[in-house]
Amino acid sequence: MVHPESQNPGLFYIGPRIVLLLIVGMTAFAFSPILVRSVGDTDPFAFAAARTVIAVLILLPIWLVRQKKVPSGVFNARNMGNAMLAGIFLGFHFIFWILALMNTSIASASILVTIHPVILILIEAGFMKRVFPALVWMGVMTAFSGSVLLGYSDSRATGSLFEHALLGDFYALIAAFLFAFYFLVSHRLRQKLDWLNYVFSVYGATAATCLLVAIVAGSSFPVDRSVWLAGLALAVGPQILGHGSMNYSVKYVAPTILATLILTEPVLASILALFIYSEVPPPLTFFAMGIIIAGIAMAWFTRKKHNLEPD
Repeated sequence: MVHPESQNPGLFYIGPRIVLLLIVGMTAFAFSPILVRSVGDTDPFAFAAARTVIAVLILLPIWLVRQKKVPSGVFNARNMGNAMLAGIFLGFHFIFWILALMNTSIASASILVTIHPVILILIEAGFMKRVFPALVWMGVMTAFSGSVLLGYSDSRATGSLFEHALLGDFYALIAAFLFAFYFLVSHRLRQKLDWLNYVFSVYGATAATCLLVAIVAGSSFPVDRSVWLAGLALAVGPQILGHGSMNYSVKYVAPTILATLILTEPVLASILALFIYSEVPPPLTFFAMGIIIAGIAMAWFTRKKHNLEPD
């Protein structure tokens, strides 16, 4: 249970289980742009539908077994409405994220999509009246400034390699706003649902959204085995492990502070891109990575320590 002194949402003691989950989740997130890039020119709408449907199918048998233990009233109209809204936001986030990666570099897309901590802290402080310590603000802005510097460094090195880089950057920004809205809805919904029921209901709405968009767009689903394998890897890794770890933790940590961790994605993704696609980052990139890590540390180490027992 939450310690009675803990009145400021998100300023909690994070137990070893959550720390481990987040480490695994952030590592899984880093493979997302690599896996998307691996499918080449595959229809983005069909690919988004494939990865989200696979994720639901993986969770379905586990959810069916656990259904016997679900308390009555969990799936009321309000909860399901919020789950559908969160799923729609996440579905369109995936679509625009894939579109971004097909039009610009991995580093640029990863950096621009991680603007959401700034969006979140402004919404939480301005509209939800949450009070964050000054060091959290400094940490978020420092980490984001590192992302901007990383993007500048990347654009100088790879800008000429992508014909529609500006369009890809625009898609990444849209994906960032969609993720911020999804995360805010998730934080509220996770207070009422356990992890499995939450992710299954939200991912079900996500899959339905992506599938509907693919049908409306007239997409033809891929038959190449490598595309389906990439979809399976995205479903198990970035979606179930990556988003799943965030969805588990968002019940206990304010969205803004939790979202700063995702700023590690461009750092890890850029390193992976170096080894897999030979996208060599310039020296300035490493300086920017250091700024990002410093900003994340500032935001997280400001948390007050309170006792918290996860569900």
